[in-house]
Amino acid sequence: MVHPSPSPAVVRYIPHMIREVTILNVRPGTQIKFERDFSRAIPLIQSIPGYLDHELGRCLETPHRYVLLVEWRCLEDHTIGFRQSSTYLEWQRRLHHYYDPFPVVELSQAIQIAPEVDSS
Repeated sequence: MVHPSPSPAVVRYIPHMIREVTILNVRPGTQIKFERDFSRAIPLIQSIPGYLDHELGRCLETPHRYVLLVEWRCLEDHTIGFRQSSTYLEWQRRLHHYYDPFPVVELSQAIQIAPEVDSS
């Protein structure tokens, strides 16, 4: 069966929201302590202006791996408001000793993609 090629997409960037995506590999056997300390650290990140929401999920296939999603109002709320704050130093103190290896943080901007409408 031959499938028609998809039509070109229309991409629209959604302003004013940045999503932080981080894969957290914690040292095996420390998951319970990490989850406890993460729950205690949540108020730190929630106190930062521009913080919108977060979600922490544990991977099913690798139980010492987590996915952290954080939504920020804009890039500077994360890069300056959080990462350059004394609050971030406390976040580091509470959580960074669990990570092995140290995680890579990716920041993305939400987009909406819709098929291009053929106007002919």
